Amino acid sequence: MNASVKPNITLDELDKIDIRVGTIISVEDIKSSNKLVKLSVDFGDFMRTILVGIKGERENPKEIEGKQALFVVNLAPKKMAGEISEGMLFDIGYADGIVPVLAQPEKTVPNGTRVG
Repeated sequence: MNASVKPNITLDELDKIDIRVGTIISVEDIKSSNKLVKLSVDFGDFMRTILVGIKGERENPKEIEGKQALFVVNLAPKKMAGEISEGMLFDIGYADGIVPVLAQPEKTVPNGTRVG
């Protein structure tokens, strides 16, 4: 894992990313995809559908139901496998070739809590 550090960005660029804590309410299989599952995520004031490619990474993708994790909530919606994704789950490890784990707060916090 000797990945190079990405180029510097400014605080203004970082501030544009809206990262929030959400609770994964449900994980549903997307039968037309061999990678994607559909998460329903509670952010307190709103719910989002977020598609994630964890099907091949976990024996049981439903094991993350009920867990809090970090999500980017201000990405433009994207259609994948006939479904719309309204954000992105942060996971740790995929880019480094290890089995990914969720990026989670150390203690339970209110859904919708912002990072930063």
